[in-house]
Amino acid sequence: MEVDFEKGNGLVPVVVQDEQTNKVLMLGFMNEEALTQTKLLGKVTFFSRIKNRLWTKGETSGHFLLVKSILSDCDNDSILIKAQPTGPVCHTGADTCWFEENTKTSENTAISNLAFIEQLTATIKKRKLEPTDESYTSSLFKKGINKIAQKVGEEAVEIVIEAKDDNKELFLGEAADLLFHYLVLLEAKNFSLTDVVGVLKQRHK
Repeated sequence: MEVDFEKGNGLVPVVVQDEQTNKVLMLGFMNEEALTQTKLLGKVTFFSRIKNRLWTKGETSGHFLLVKSILSDCDNDSILIKAQPTGPVCHTGADTCWFEENTKTSENTAISNLAFIEQLTATIKKRKLEPTDESYTSSLFKKGINKIAQKVGEEAVEIVIEAKDDNKELFLGEAADLLFHYLVLLEAKNFSLTDVVGVLKQRHK
């Protein structure tokens, strides 16, 4: 990610969004040093135009913004940070600087989970297109479609076995393994979950 700090005389606007609810929490400004500090600390750090110094959000209140992802816009002159707030964001005590309620519901939690699946799918695709020796996913693609399909079969059998018992951790672990290898198989076949959902939609009619 490259950010053009020159357009704004060394500063760029930064929008902070709740990673789970997608609610916009606040707007601030960063210079290059503030961005570097944000990455190092894992906590959103701005440049205060009033105090003329760096300040980490929450350094006084203890209500930090824990960084989950950092994106620049198409012109590279503004930043979007998705974060996890550890308390009210606004100095007034409100959830956001626009006095909006930032409540986590089952709906926006589901949206966050779907966003993670999309992120995981993108990572799997990258491991196929840009393989590394250290990556387990890359090693699967290197072994070919038969090995990938075999792993899906093995994980399917293991989840069936765990389903017969009452060990929650083992069952969910096998479910996660099955889903991961299933996503790898779809990518190996040049398909995605969107294609599968399309079939389900047709059947639902």
